[in-house]
Amino acid sequence: MAEEKKALNFIEQIIEEDLQNTHKREELKFRFPPEPNGYLHIGHASSICLNFGLGEKYNAPVNLRFDDTNPIKEEQEFVDAIKEDVLWLGFKWEKECYASDYFQQLYDWAVEMIKNGDAYVDSQTSEEIAMQKGTPTEPGKESPYRKRSIEENLELFEKMKNGETPERGHVLRAKINMESPNMLMRDPVMYRCLHKSHHRTKDTWKIYPMYDWAHGESDFIESISHSFCTLEFLPHRELYNWFVEKVSKEGELKPKQREFARRNLSHTVVSKRKLMQLVEKGVVNSWDDPRMPTISGLRRRGYTPNAVRKFADSIGVGKRENMIDVAHLEFCAREDLNKTAPRVMGVLDPVKLVITNYEEGKEEWLEAENNPEDELAGSREIPFSRELYIEKEDFKESANRKFFRLTLGKEVRLKNAYIIKGEEVVKDAEGNITEIHCTYDPKSRSGSGTEESMRKVKGTLHWVSAKHALETEIRLYDRLFSVENPDGDKEKDFMDFVNPDSLQVIKGYVEPSLKSAGIQDKFQFQRIGYFCVDKESKEGQPIFNRTVTLRDSWAKKK
Repeated sequence: MAEEKKALNFIEQIIEEDLQNTHKREELKFRFPPEPNGYLHIGHASSICLNFGLGEKYNAPVNLRFDDTNPIKEEQEFVDAIKEDVLWLGFKWEKECYASDYFQQLYDWAVEMIKNGDAYVDSQTSEEIAMQKGTPTEPGKESPYRKRSIEENLELFEKMKNGETPERGHVLRAKINMESPNMLMRDPVMYRCLHKSHHRTKDTWKIYPMYDWAHGESDFIESISHSFCTLEFLPHRELYNWFVEKVSKEGELKPKQREFARRNLSHTVVSKRKLMQLVEKGVVNSWDDPRMPTISGLRRRGYTPNAVRKFADSIGVGKRENMIDVAHLEFCAREDLNKTAPRVMGVLDPVKLVITNYEEGKEEWLEAENNPEDELAGSREIPFSRELYIEKEDFKESANRKFFRLTLGKEVRLKNAYIIKGEEVVKDAEGNITEIHCTYDPKSRSGSGTEESMRKVKGTLHWVSAKHALETEIRLYDRLFSVENPDGDKEKDFMDFVNPDSLQVIKGYVEPSLKSAGIQDKFQFQRIGYFCVDKESKEGQPIFNRTVTLRDSWAKKK
């Protein structure tokens, strides 16, 4: 049976129509254009997958271009982090470009626009300019400097470039239409004076282009055929096209801007400004804190590139903004890790289990499957002894018939090991259980082939040998915000909804094979969830981050 052909999304439909009417296939070229003023988040991951995915689909080049036009907020640290994120997701760019590569060309074009009467130097304050902009229902007013002579504009613009004008002293504005219904067309600012060192051009420039001026021209310089951006830039399209028309010639390929809707993720925020606040106010420890929706945070938490790409592909691109439940992202992580993560045993909230009829000093090494989903994963040996650790929640002194774990007088199986029966408990002075005593059936060992080993009991528990266990730090991460939409209440600050239980740090025990686990190694702690080795681990002392629980535990809390 032939595989069902996947329907085209509306972005692909645009490209297909252009291939039929206006573009040749060899003219297709895309770009991903982040501003290096912060770390990329899950929303950017969708944009990365869209643009680079189109490159793969149409065998077309994709540039990675940094829109670095604001030296106040941009840093090399962010450039490096963005490159790492794109590569981690499995994509390679055709060229690494920067808007700052084109500063001279942009300046030269701006000079030509002044000469052609399409731009002028305005000496008003930003507040005065804003007041003259008008409203969506009222036209703006022309600047008193709009009719400056070309000679004076050229002289002032050169002084701006040379740093002879103080910051906020002048701006260069495009001369378009102060009565346009699109307020962005009401003589937008093209350049402002900024005497700040740039992370690449250093102190060469004293003026910097505004985003709207630099972005479309950069696309044009790089021969980008299609410029895809989020819906907030729809009103900018008219200005984008106007600027490109001013620098292009008849017959030259012009980039085509089209917009798609953001996909917001529940229980988090994706505004760079708000993510910055979380870092600066110490709500999280860093940009790559595993609670953050940044790509680096997801990576550190243990998400795989496949899981993130699957998520981006499954939510697709649309024309309307909507909220995606973070549970869907977690589902994609579980689905991928289930196929690839080795199974191990770890106990997070331990109580000691003593097998009273097991010989003291004796130990066995039992065979355990590494991953039942992967035939090539093989097996390993795990140590078994008289004293074990099990989870406290896996035992009750007395329980009803629906409790299928260990209780007094009933049998359960220890995974990969023996059937045991609860006999008695030892308690401290406060009445807390300190030890559980049980007996085992020596003929019931898993995989031994005896009749007793085939005997069925309703419960199976994970465990670790107390003698061999590796004590380790385990970080239990949960959703950063306690409500679906932290930005949804206009009367409260998003910080009011920070989940106080988004991180719990505990000491647990894991099987000794994990002593050699390396940074970013991923595992399924059987019956608990998926975990990843954190970068703060030391040799022989792994620290584990919980990626996701084995099932959606959040749904039970609601």
